[in-house]
Amino acid sequence: MIGHSYNINASEFQQQILPSGYGTTKVFGYGGMIQDPQTGRAAYYRSAPGSTFEAIRGIPVHVQWINNITGPHFLPIDPTLDWANPNSMSVPLPPFPTFPPGFPLAQKTVPIVPHLHGGENPSYYDGYPDAWWTADGKTGPAFTTNRYTFPNLQHPTALWYHDHTMGMTRLNNYAGLSGLYVLRELNDPIAPFLPSRENEIPLIIQDRSFHTDVSLFYDPAGANPSIHPYVPPEFFGNTIIVNGKVWPNLNVKPQQYRFRVLNGSNSRFYYLQLSNQQKFTQIGSDGGYLPQPAQLSSLMIAPAERADILIDFSSLAPGTTVILRNDASAPFPDGTAADPETVGQIMQFTVINDTVLPPKKLPPVLNNIPQLKPVITRTLILFEQEGPNGPLKVTLDGQLWRNPVSELPRAGTTEDWQIANLTPDTHPIHLHLIQFLLVSRQKFRSEDYLKDWQTLNQTTAPGTPPYFAKPKAPQIEPYLKGQPIAPPSSEKGWKDTIQMNPGEVTTIRIRFTSQDGSPFPFDPSLGPGYVWHCHMLEHEDNEMMRPLKILP
Repeated sequence: MIGHSYNINASEFQQQILPSGYGTTKVFGYGGMIQDPQTGRAAYYRSAPGSTFEAIRGIPVHVQWINNITGPHFLPIDPTLDWANPNSMSVPLPPFPTFPPGFPLAQKTVPIVPHLHGGENPSYYDGYPDAWWTADGKTGPAFTTNRYTFPNLQHPTALWYHDHTMGMTRLNNYAGLSGLYVLRELNDPIAPFLPSRENEIPLIIQDRSFHTDVSLFYDPAGANPSIHPYVPPEFFGNTIIVNGKVWPNLNVKPQQYRFRVLNGSNSRFYYLQLSNQQKFTQIGSDGGYLPQPAQLSSLMIAPAERADILIDFSSLAPGTTVILRNDASAPFPDGTAADPETVGQIMQFTVINDTVLPPKKLPPVLNNIPQLKPVITRTLILFEQEGPNGPLKVTLDGQLWRNPVSELPRAGTTEDWQIANLTPDTHPIHLHLIQFLLVSRQKFRSEDYLKDWQTLNQTTAPGTPPYFAKPKAPQIEPYLKGQPIAPPSSEKGWKDTIQMNPGEVTTIRIRFTSQDGSPFPFDPSLGPGYVWHCHMLEHEDNEMMRPLKILP
């Protein structure tokens, strides 16, 4: 078999997340054979988040994923959602028990299905939500295989892998099932201008909360507990962890460092800034290098987005400490401000006494981004359904997951999707299979549009359930205000996840081909298909996800 092969297992174990002196915390994590960074020898290792894959463009990676999580799940499964349901449990009716214990039959077995986020892969290997399997041999209705092949033909970048089980993604990810996947180019023309591999470090940023016994805390009750007892509208932890450690310190040389930043949180956005007001350089986003380096003093990064950034410590004296701060409210943009003593801090850098090495000058052009011409424009909406005590669920285009597929693009075509956000939140919208381009954001009269949308679809009640067929969409142009807002420098490259702000229409340009414009090297119409969804995981698990089928 050509390529690199791995056996990766998911299991439950104890891990030291809090500082020494505290106990260990139960997690789910990924394990397999790694190259020990100290000895260079092969060794078995498991962790949450999992180890980073190092892949080479053009060399396939074959992974056999093994589920060794025998259960029960230690986080609250909500069986009132559309979920994996491996034990064929009937939908319960209220009154519901509190969690714990919740419903033992729902907790009993733990299904998993990994997804390589941002990967250009056949749908058999994409982690379709209904393609899950359990340690005791149960499988989902779309299951085909647990042996995945990643062709690795797309642009070099930082992808990430995480669990994608139907109705349980928020819990399996929170428990620890995620990790980074770095795809490199052997003859990368930009690499000679970047810091050495020793100075290249992944930063997987997540928020968590803990019980006093140091076990993971997850909200055990939703906003509408008489309808969905255990799923909150969003989850926001009160503690920040980076690479599985709480508020860590990293000793850095007085040199430039390359950080592969991933927002791996369930729902929290991060507005990143350095405490010394120092600027940094972003060179890449989700799908590879930006067209030009972007000099930034701050960066907003939503759940599932990645940023490839350079920070230069060469002018700082030994002993200097710099804190990576966060100033994003939760939920974003109009929620609670970040507490500067807790979630307002991500991690600390401490400059040590070592060789001073000024950074190399970057080339002015890092990547050539093509000019794409759309042949179809789709108008879609983000719609929130109100419950008796707050948001009940949010939907894509007012539809449920099980509705007939309505996004059926043809392979080889380019489409514009103009998505009108009728909710109060910013949503990170993610498309599987495709790296797309941000065209613009533009303000619009969202309240007027919502009213006319409801009238056109014969409903005016704000609590009306989503439609069971594709709704009609009013033309968006009469509702637009001002001028389109062009992408900022940090969003001019390829994206697979994009922030869609309230009161705005976000237009993305999607070419249904390989990233370089050539036909897919596989038939994307085969297999269970793909999905598009919000990457706030509580939203995704509660109907803010839709199937996406590519036609030949």
